Amino acid sequence: MLTNQITDTAYYVFRLLSSKGIGPAKARQIMEISRNNGIPLYELFQKIDDNRLLPEVIMKYAEPLKSIGQQLFETWDKLIDNEIKSVCYNEKEYPQRLSDALGDKAPIILFYKGNIEILKKPSIGFCGSRKASEKGLETARDCTYQMVNRGANIVSGYAHGVDMATHVTALESGGTTTLVLAEGLLHFKLKNELSHVYDSDRTLVISEFLPGVPWSVRNAMQRNATICGLSSLTILIEAQEKGGSFDAGKKCLAMGRPLFAPVYEGMPESATGNRILLEQGALKLMRSKKTGKAHMQQISDFLFGGKLPLTLNK
Repeated sequence: MLTNQITDTAYYVFRLLSSKGIGPAKARQIMEISRNNGIPLYELFQKIDDNRLLPEVIMKYAEPLKSIGQQLFETWDKLIDNEIKSVCYNEKEYPQRLSDALGDKAPIILFYKGNIEILKKPSIGFCGSRKASEKGLETARDCTYQMVNRGANIVSGYAHGVDMATHVTALESGGTTTLVLAEGLLHFKLKNELSHVYDSDRTLVISEFLPGVPWSVRNAMQRNATICGLSSLTILIEAQEKGGSFDAGKKCLAMGRPLFAPVYEGMPESATGNRILLEQGALKLMRSKKTGKAHMQQISDFLFGGKLPLTLNK
């Protein structure tokens, strides 16, 4: 594959973000300069490769941009071989819900595998402990089952515990689910718990990180904002006072999107994060004493009808 034969915008965004000294903000600036000058991004890179004159803000990055080009071919080919696609923030396929939530801080590019169309469905996020109690996992499955059967898409991370319980339940129930990674997609491996129900037509695996980036705590915290941004509301299961689930809850509230925290007898004492976030604006999600199931009507009204939860509708 020759660089002058590639016109895919994502390749050149990939090339920008792989270059020393260029982060998402600078890459976005260069893309805007390209757009404002009426130059497709691939033509801009051809000018860089040919040492042609360009605006100073771009020329000072010309050498690192030029040198990184050859190194990306192998990785780009791996993406194609693994059926990994991508979408940039300024393309129509980019999830509008995520743009609305994060604005200029939305991921500049998303890499994905599977069916990205499922993000057009009303989506509900789940965050929770890797070591949730059996009652917590039962609650996650119950909420997932109810919402999938009303037509919702499920969005969560890819950890054991609550994340895996929601994905498996969604697919077992005939619904759709979205796995949001805290690492690059070339590191994705199908876990045993999910393998028996995995369906690429009903599953989306998505990452905001460059394909070869490994998992890290920092990435997981950053990824939490994407989970909440892709979801109209989030349900939090047994969050501790510190850690990823609590961080996700705080990010959800900061976005102004509803956060629901289930309350039930026998919640672990370690689930102090739920109690704290309830004091900060999260909404209680209660069980019906009659059915033992979670009361999901308020969530359904908001997700499908745009009706604000009563506590927020003031």
